[in-house]
Amino acid sequence: MKTQRATIDRWNPDINVLSRAGGIIQHGGLVAFPTETVYGLGADALNHDAVRKIYEAKGRPSDNPLILHVDSILMASQLVHMNHLAEKLALKFWPAPLTMVLPAKSIIPSITRGGLDTAAVRMPDNPIALGLISSAQTPIAAPSANLSGRPSPTDAESVYADMNGRIDMIIDGGSSNLGIESTVIDLTDPNRILLLRPGGMNRELIEAELGMPLEVPDTQSAKRSPGTRYRHYAPSIPVKIWHTDEKFPECDYDSAGYIGMHEPPVKTAGMLMCSSWDEYSHELFAAFRKFEAKGYLCIITEWPAENSGINEGLRDRIIRAAVD
Repeated sequence: MKTQRATIDRWNPDINVLSRAGGIIQHGGLVAFPTETVYGLGADALNHDAVRKIYEAKGRPSDNPLILHVDSILMASQLVHMNHLAEKLALKFWPAPLTMVLPAKSIIPSITRGGLDTAAVRMPDNPIALGLISSAQTPIAAPSANLSGRPSPTDAESVYADMNGRIDMIIDGGSSNLGIESTVIDLTDPNRILLLRPGGMNRELIEAELGMPLEVPDTQSAKRSPGTRYRHYAPSIPVKIWHTDEKFPECDYDSAGYIGMHEPPVKTAGMLMCSSWDEYSHELFAAFRKFEAKGYLCIITEWPAENSGINEGLRDRIIRAAVD
């Protein structure tokens, strides 16, 4: 398969490119596209065979559910049973890096839901993504556009490195704004809202709007979210964590990369110093890929001391990348 590439202006998307990409989706093909979080690998969410191609292209376990991307609350309501809290959050925040898990309607194929009776839906905050959904005239199932378990791609070059020859088209819309995936919450029980996966939307905003805290899911409930059951976001080299009040991790520093907010006590071969936790979050996956490409033997990441705001999602990605 030859993978097409098209560069597009995020704020003034070329309707001809979107029309061509939408046609690929309508005919059961795969298109990688930018969102505000990371790049997604999209297919018609209601086409069983098209969704199967996503799993095949990524090497993704078939019991790992996909997020359905929509361009309106109306489209979401055609896919899942929206309760009053889901409607409240959608009206307040969408488009946003907020994914809601709700009881699925029968229109969604089992393969898209990972065999579950729930489905995950969100409206991406990116004009290209919304334009593609509108052009395709269908909800788009889209995990991150990378080989399963690898660091999520935040630019088109990273998508190309993993997906060239596996998919029909890559839309290059520049670097993603946030750099980590959406926050996923479970609203199937309006009396107990679960935080399945921290991410691009701060839990504090969600809790303030709901007027109630987000709770920790049990193991079974957590399976309703993508990115929670398997090793994720990991480069091919070890990722080590530095708690700034503890000893710096040991490795061959002449063949190591470091990313963090604070100057480490040891100089490494590659260093990416960030000026804010938002910048750290934005650069994390790109740094993983950059250090890996340079042939380094390990990566050292600073552990965010504060577990609030974007740091909760950042912590989650670092932990999952560092798991052996």
